[in-house]
Amino acid sequence: MDKNLADKFLSELGNKLATFRKRKNLSYRKLAQLCSVDHSKISKIEKGQINAQMLTILELAKGLGIHPKKLLDFEFEFED
Repeated sequence: MDKNLADKFLSELGNKLATFRKRKNLSYRKLAQLCSVDHSKISKIEKGQINAQMLTILELAKGLGIHPKKLLDFEFEFED
């Protein structure tokens, strides 16, 4: 996989997560308490530093009180 493409995708996912977390006035630690994801991992996901597994996205969505598809609902362009 193209590293630039992957980095862009992870960055967009992280931005979406940060947006929802901040809208709900949650710190990393508070969100971590609401789901089974460590606060340091949440930070790394938001910064696009790590690849979140689907079950992690499910846990984060649960903690945010949203459907998981909302975390993946962002504009992303790539070439075939």
